[in-house]
Amino acid sequence: MKKIFSYAVAVLLLCANLSGCAAPFIIGGALGAMGAIAVSKDTIQADTDKPYDSVWESAMRVTGARGTITKEDKSKGYIDMENKSLRVYIRISRLTRSTIRMKISARKHHMPNIEEAQDIFTKIMEGA
Repeated sequence: MKKIFSYAVAVLLLCANLSGCAAPFIIGGALGAMGAIAVSKDTIQADTDKPYDSVWESAMRVTGARGTITKEDKSKGYIDMENKSLRVYIRISRLTRSTIRMKISARKHHMPNIEEAQDIFTKIMEGA
């Protein structure tokens, strides 16, 4: 599985480089073998085999501690959070029975903030 993921990332980076687009980058560290891909200037995305309920509960704890949850729907898999200057949008979806995808977008003062998205992503995955 790790080898397939590594090949997929290499192909993705090669295609982005050949097409003239800015290459996405991998964010890892405390997550071990699982990495997240920055899919835009404000969005982190990753697939994991952690249980949906565990990721959902962790996301609720992390976002609730950082600000006010303005919208949430567990069945549709979205959480929107805001505080004075930060807005965070989390989308959790099931890909298969055992795999989920999580996307986190963060904007601070209406500008993309990949660092906040990465920090929130890491905290959610550590708590799941």
